[in-house]
Amino acid sequence: MAELGEDYARAGFARRLGWGARPAVLLVDPALAYTDPDSPLFLRTGQAAAEAMAELADAARAAGIPVLWTRVHFADETCAEAPLFAAKVPALKVFADGNPLGGFAPPLCPAPGEQVVVKHYASAFAGTSLAAWLASHSIDTVVIGGYSTSGCVRASALDALQHGFRPIVVRDACADRDGGPHDHNLFDLDAKYADVVTLPETLQTLIWYAAERPE
Repeated sequence: MAELGEDYARAGFARRLGWGARPAVLLVDPALAYTDPDSPLFLRTGQAAAEAMAELADAARAAGIPVLWTRVHFADETCAEAPLFAAKVPALKVFADGNPLGGFAPPLCPAPGEQVVVKHYASAFAGTSLAAWLASHSIDTVVIGGYSTSGCVRASALDALQHGFRPIVVRDACADRDGGPHDHNLFDLDAKYADVVTLPETLQTLIWYAAERPE
């Protein structure tokens, strides 16, 4: 994609938004449904992304940066809270109440007091109080990992931008069903809507915030 990246850059895409003064980490739908091989939503690289998300969460906590989580939940397998979405993707029934696949994928688990946003659609912002929570805590940057890259991660990053937050998408902390959708969506996000970064550079930035956190 190097040649395509150069073409986009010449056209004025892929400028850097950078980090603001008050970041938060947002882990989008890190559910067992994406790491269990028996799940219809299984992602081959899902477990590696879960471990990257765990590193990201630990580093954020050490830096005093909020960690927020989303989970999809429906009252039953009809998924009546999002009927058209469920009609398009019947596998969403794995997030019905009582299904263990809707739980968090080990080693991931919210710490006591961390915000868990329950959602019914792809974006973490759609029909939730996430934007209000971020604004009330003066957050200006949302560092995103989760599942899947082409779905809920992409939708959440786009909506973060549209709500006035700086989206930082951590490449290693995301996964998709195949490398093609993963890479192409990260390319497009980086070109138009977010800064796509690696886990090592993100961890280094979080270490900087821990030592030099701006007020």
